[in-house]
Amino acid sequence: MLRACRFFLPALALLLTALLPLATRAAASDTPPEHFTLDGQTLVLNGSGTRYKAVFKVYHASLYLPQKAHSFPQILQQPGPKRLEIHMLRDIDANELGKLFTKGIEQNTPRQELGHVLPGVVRMGELFAQQKKLRNGDSFALDWVPGTGMSISINGQPQGAQFADPAFFTAMLGIWLGDKPADALLKQALLGTDAPPEAPQGQPAH
Repeated sequence: MLRACRFFLPALALLLTALLPLATRAAASDTPPEHFTLDGQTLVLNGSGTRYKAVFKVYHASLYLPQKAHSFPQILQQPGPKRLEIHMLRDIDANELGKLFTKGIEQNTPRQELGHVLPGVVRMGELFAQQKKLRNGDSFALDWVPGTGMSISINGQPQGAQFADPAFFTAMLGIWLGDKPADALLKQALLGTDAPPEAPQGQPAH
């Protein structure tokens, strides 16, 4: 028994030493930078949180603004660029994700405005359908620059032309920050009003 322990304990120590950098990197990935520069302006991290499906992590979202805001109307009233960044924490079918975003827009956009943003919704759905799959470690971002529009980038690469209509950017943010958000706890986290302490139970992935 003592001889077995003499061989086992050093091996265990080596294994833990090898795994420690991986654990450190995993923890760091859940901690977004406090600032992001967009269109020459430094934005501050307004809030961040993780989207769950049952007990499984789906993605981590971070919202960057010119200055802190704690409600959706305050965010919309702010001038200047804005950014919503998503880091995938599991594989997901990109076409299905696009459909869920479309559903989120429909649920959080007034009926009289849906027709106005429909062309952007269709193009956004097609864009994600082309990606086939977003994998664990992939990321995408929605960047709004006044006078230019909203751009969608995947893994840092811009995807197609910009969405010039500010109403469409508002509709996209509404998926996470509207009256019927994809996840109420994630909405609170992005607004910096309450960070969820643990995984919620039994919610669909958006």
